[in-house]
Amino acid sequence: MIRATIDAISLWAFPVLLVGIPLIGMIRGVKVYDTFIEGAKEGFNIAVRIIPFLVGILVAIGMFRASGAMDLLTNALRPALAVVHFPPEVFPLAVLRPMSGSGSLALSILGRMAGCLYGSSETTFYVLAVYFGAVGVKRTRHAVAAALMGDVVAALVAVALCSWLF
Repeated sequence: MIRATIDAISLWAFPVLLVGIPLIGMIRGVKVYDTFIEGAKEGFNIAVRIIPFLVGILVAIGMFRASGAMDLLTNALRPALAVVHFPPEVFPLAVLRPMSGSGSLALSILGRMAGCLYGSSETTFYVLAVYFGAVGVKRTRHAVAAALMGDVVAALVAVALCSWLF
């Protein structure tokens, strides 16, 4: 019973919010689209202002790892981690994740490959559905095949480059 209720709420929460918030705004006379665009502009300006701080923390993390300090710390804590059955290989992730979520992908070759693939490929079907749906395109012609080919190439190049570089 509880599981079914949670599943129903999970299924409907996002669509209700996606439709409900703009609908309430329109009922109250708010220019929803204009307000959204202003918020997006403000979000972009905030992102530009925090870039130096992000670069600083990423450089500090990179220096910490490149210096070997992370390995020294992990090896020093290995006995304590064993007592609580915490895998020492996961310790660097536990340290780095609170500072940089996506930066934690760089901890292993698989993480680097995943990060490279994540940055070089696209959510093809989502993008095609949203963009083509927004302008009413019914026949996508070669767009799906070309986009999927691009995703395959991105995956192959991500693996090849990361294998070569790391």
